[in-house]
Amino acid sequence: MSLKEILLEACECDRAGRILQAQHLYKDGILVLLKTAEAEKDSEKRKYYIGKIDEYKTRLDLIRNKIDAHATKGDVVDNIPIMEGSTGHSYQQLFGKYLDNDVKEVELDEAYLMENHQMQNLVMFLELVVKKCHSLRYIRIITKKDERSGSNQKDSFDSIKADLARRNIQLAVEFQSNLHDRKILLSNGYIIKIGRGLDIYKPKPSRFCLGSTDYDFRECRKTEVDIWKCKKYD
Repeated sequence: MSLKEILLEACECDRAGRILQAQHLYKDGILVLLKTAEAEKDSEKRKYYIGKIDEYKTRLDLIRNKIDAHATKGDVVDNIPIMEGSTGHSYQQLFGKYLDNDVKEVELDEAYLMENHQMQNLVMFLELVVKKCHSLRYIRIITKKDERSGSNQKDSFDSIKADLARRNIQLAVEFQSNLHDRKILLSNGYIIKIGRGLDIYKPKPSRFCLGSTDYDFRECRKTEVDIWKCKKYD
């Protein structure tokens, strides 16, 4: 996209209450503006670009503050202890009722999305979100980058991104080496915190057993799920 298209879409997302996507676009627009200002020889034009950079940085700071307030303030509305070896804890059972048509954006903070089973968990989570949230337009995943030789992480994300794009949903993936927290932020005002993140299931003993496709039959590792109710983004 051109600079104009990036900033127009950022403003449109901002007005529509899709502030995660607006944040992403404002960042991209500011980077392009910075490069444009550095290359500009005309002092008046450079001054104009710097003014626009300050304008969009101010808006970006407001969005960051709104997101931070959303993520840190709220009340616990449900607590679900998961015992070692217990079953009946598919993602649908745990938090499916909080996924609805008010969800326009989702942020998933999940430190480890590297192994095959972790990516399968991610796909299963995304299938549920897309099925339940008909207004969904933007998903941001924050995770750690797999630095191992021969890693398939990038190819996996590219495939998921292309598939979501066909459903008019944009996926953005950010890598943070110091990420530890695991949470799911929904733009309808709910935050889901799972001690182990998405990786709560034990390996299945066989390809041909209950739990291969329906994870309500899959045994779980011990963890805890807290559901927080906060203020909506918009």
